[in-house]
Amino acid sequence: MRFFQSIGWRLQLWHGLLLAVILTGFGVTAHRFERARLMRRIDDELEQRIPVLVESQRPVRGERERRVFSLAPRHAGLFDGDGAQPYYHVVWLKHGVEPVTRSATSPPEVPMPRPGEPTVRQRGNLREAFLFPGPGDCVLVGRRVDQDLDGLDQLAWKLAAVGIGVLALGLAIGSRLVRRALMPIHGISEAAVRIASGDLTRRIPAPESADELGQLTEVLNSTFDRLDAAFARQARFTADAAHELRTPVAVLLAQTANGLAAEGLGEDQREALEACQRAAQRMRRLIDSLLLLARLDAGQAGGRRDPCDLAALASETRHLIDPLAERRRISIDARLSPATCLGDAVQLEQVLTNLLSNAVDHNADDGRIRVTTAVEEGVAILTVWNSGPPIPPPDLPRIFDRFHRVDRSRTSIHGHTGLGLAIVQAIIQAHGGRVQARSSLAEGTCFTVHLPAAPSLEAFRAGDSPA
Repeated sequence: MRFFQSIGWRLQLWHGLLLAVILTGFGVTAHRFERARLMRRIDDELEQRIPVLVESQRPVRGERERRVFSLAPRHAGLFDGDGAQPYYHVVWLKHGVEPVTRSATSPPEVPMPRPGEPTVRQRGNLREAFLFPGPGDCVLVGRRVDQDLDGLDQLAWKLAAVGIGVLALGLAIGSRLVRRALMPIHGISEAAVRIASGDLTRRIPAPESADELGQLTEVLNSTFDRLDAAFARQARFTADAAHELRTPVAVLLAQTANGLAAEGLGEDQREALEACQRAAQRMRRLIDSLLLLARLDAGQAGGRRDPCDLAALASETRHLIDPLAERRRISIDARLSPATCLGDAVQLEQVLTNLLSNAVDHNADDGRIRVTTAVEEGVAILTVWNSGPPIPPPDLPRIFDRFHRVDRSRTSIHGHTGLGLAIVQAIIQAHGGRVQARSSLAEGTCFTVHLPAAPSLEAFRAGDSPA
């Protein structure tokens, strides 16, 4: 279960178990002390009546071995039937195994105690104390303890109710304390998620107390500052390097174009110039891609947001990709439904171009490509599927990494820079969406783009039209 993975829930669980054990131990101990106190009081009252029974024995005149039992009237009130829990007595004398007398309140069956037994015994709901005043003689005093046991049961229920109440209160207070103690951790987690999603300017709010979490917050914020500065330096370096490379690459392209236009070139010279031109053109595409990624990383691209219909953009892009697909006899099936979103049409068209050209390049001859657009639950969805070889599972999580190539055999000769899908992801994330890839041998490879949907173009124009 997920709550067992939460520190807060584990703390609450251990706190609750510890509190429950303490309350249970306190309740059981209190109940046993009360029971012992009650039984001790009853035993004292029983033992106080035994000497009265011993003194009530009289010898029979003329018979030294025989005695009779006669309870004085002043002691009769000790064993009368008044009260909810009347005392009773039973007396055995050595000249018989049957009791010589018993009170009216005594139970019908009272077994005679045996010598050596404890002087106090409990038989069910009867508490009895006895004494052997002489050989074969026995006096016993007892009373019922039903109400006392019922009182102990009620005490047990009261202790249980109080314990449950204290446990609930302790859990409520403990939960509040745990939440307050872990609140900085939630702030750290939230900030870490935002930073992981690309918001490097996010920082963890400093806690009020300078405890261990406060020190951790300072260390993490310092680390995030250095990380932000490192990414900023990397973005500036990429942009500056790309800017600096544009001029020599432009000169190289111009010179190769002039050289190819010259007359009297030999075959070897022309092939060398054409190779230089292809390399320069690839270098220019790489520089343009790096500049675009640097602007996207810096949040400087994609500032304009207009209603764009993904279906219309996909239809236009498909016509541009058709010649590339026809060379390899690849069919493109477009199932386009209106899917309007707010975005930069030029950048979204580049997304479609990269995805469709990627589907052509990584497809088999006579393969198939399917492009669909739709709106589901307020989300504009674009999918590009191809029937080519699947992406190996180890490469699938890294498919959007920069300069990552699944097919190592594809070199710069084929014009691939390894930045196409990275640009797709950067543009989609800049538009507040997400892109996913799935691939298998049975289903092929499919890229899915999710963007926040917007009102249709007709509704948008109607809303902007003057009244």
